[in-house]
Amino acid sequence: MNITLTLSRYLARTYVLNMLILLFALLGVIYLFDTVELIRRASKHDAVPLGLILQMSLLKLPEVGQLLFPFAVLFSAMFTFWQLNRRSELIVLRSAGFSVWQFLAPVIAVALVAGALQVAVINPIGSLFVGKYKQLENYYLDSQDSEVALFKGGLWLRQSTDGRILDENDDVEKGYVIVHARKIQPLGWVLKNVTVFYFGQGDTFRMRLDAKEAKLEPGQWVFKDTNIQKQGAASLTREKILLPTSLTIQDIEESFSSPESVPFWSLPGHIQTLEQTGFDASRLRVYYHSLLSQPLFFAAMVLLAASVSIRPPRMGGTLALFIMGVFVGFVVFFLSSYLQALGASQQIPPALAAWSPAIVCFLLGLTAIINFEDG
Repeated sequence: MNITLTLSRYLARTYVLNMLILLFALLGVIYLFDTVELIRRASKHDAVPLGLILQMSLLKLPEVGQLLFPFAVLFSAMFTFWQLNRRSELIVLRSAGFSVWQFLAPVIAVALVAGALQVAVINPIGSLFVGKYKQLENYYLDSQDSEVALFKGGLWLRQSTDGRILDENDDVEKGYVIVHARKIQPLGWVLKNVTVFYFGQGDTFRMRLDAKEAKLEPGQWVFKDTNIQKQGAASLTREKILLPTSLTIQDIEESFSSPESVPFWSLPGHIQTLEQTGFDASRLRVYYHSLLSQPLFFAAMVLLAASVSIRPPRMGGTLALFIMGVFVGFVVFFLSSYLQALGASQQIPPALAAWSPAIVCFLLGLTAIINFEDG
């Protein structure tokens, strides 16, 4: 017997409603805790208004929501099937000749659509919000004014200067510098063909520095074989110029390799840029494949939920199976995180690290339903 469109809509609508209620409830709790934490951090700084803190908490929600989405899919599916069982609706469907696969199909379809929406829409929006959140966090809470961007044309870096000595003879007016390197040697973090633009207060251009290479050492940039062109003066050559900095190698690498700040549609190009400049893009590759696997992973969550929630109440053991389903959900989460860490460290291929949890969970749920229903 073919399942009717009306019945499919009813099952899908019930599941969507339960998923949204659970997801917004979880997001509300997370928003409350994030706001409290930001208020605690803001208390150490002056002139951080409450409205800005509330805005920052909202900007962080899409990133947290993507972490909570698999749990919302799993637990809402478990609740939906338990709800249908409690109202004896699943018993009626079975009596009418519908198989378990027929009334699971609308719920799985919703999970697949939710996974596709997360990848194609929610993730890009969340990446923009995360970028804005980090800017506000660095400016108001961490007091960092350095920015790093990596493009095919090389590395661009902006940092402030406080007027400390560059070399034995020169001082620099308090302001900021923009550093551009056309080539990067990750081993030892050496920049090649470097250009530095010095700006004073009020964005006034002061001088330009060209160097064959620059190396980031603890607390300073070291520019070698430099040529200095000051405004209104003849050019000078120096063997070595020092520029104090608070940046570290880890700060720079994390600033342009953070997966959360890169939209899904920009990930392939960003990965290619990283690899062309000699950096390891394994972490981004794992993240990219994990996003691609989200629809299958969400469908697997529905199958796992069904395997512990659609048994008729007369068969007993529902509570034990329900607890087992919750336990399996958390095990899958930690297993997924562990495999992604292995992929990011190049111990296993990135694609295998990202797709394994989805495939294993899907096969596990499929096997459980076949054994319980058709076995």
